[in-house]
Amino acid sequence: MSDASGEMFLLSAPSGAGKTTLIRAVLSGALARLDGLEFSVSHTTRKPRGGEVDGHDYHFVDAPTFQKMIVEDSFLEWAEVHGHYYGTSVAAVTPRLEAGIDMVIDLDVQGAERLMSRFPGAHSIFIMPPTYEDLERRLRGRSSDDPAEIARRLAVSLWEIRRFDRYDYVIINDDVERASWALAAIVIEKRQRRERVRGRASQVLAHFQRALEARREP
Repeated sequence: MSDASGEMFLLSAPSGAGKTTLIRAVLSGALARLDGLEFSVSHTTRKPRGGEVDGHDYHFVDAPTFQKMIVEDSFLEWAEVHGHYYGTSVAAVTPRLEAGIDMVIDLDVQGAERLMSRFPGAHSIFIMPPTYEDLERRLRGRSSDDPAEIARRLAVSLWEIRRFDRYDYVIINDDVERASWALAAIVIEKRQRRERVRGRASQVLAHFQRALEARREP
């Protein structure tokens, strides 16, 4: 069990930068065993893309349902992005953090900045594409948006990338495997902080003391 409440890892990126791919790689356990790390499933009013599963990738809801959740103060943060609403619910995050579970939260830049302000101890990570051309290629390869929507997302990406220096960490996703390891390394590093392992370290210290005392007994 964790010695403290869980950590919040806030991830943002321009649409198409590969953020979801990196999150899946880290959560799969293929890179390193990271028990107690979970993905916060956000709510959105956009329609599912190919292969996305309701309740796993997102909670897909209609606009009236989303608006009702806003009125009921059910979100830690919410924003309108590319014509759709996205939000991180209190129920998806707060109880897990209180249980000592680390949470990976996929956010647009607006949402991330709101949570950075609300939770100064959260760890913010910006995923950046290596070039404009690479991002354009990825967006066109998804085949889920028409040319006008792709052009709009590319225009917004400049505003998003300009805000990278507001984040604690920046990962340039020019190699998926290397970028995935970089993300995993951030999680691992934060778990080794003194305050996070104080309880277990104290147990190790007590064990050494008992062992040495036992050796001194006649």
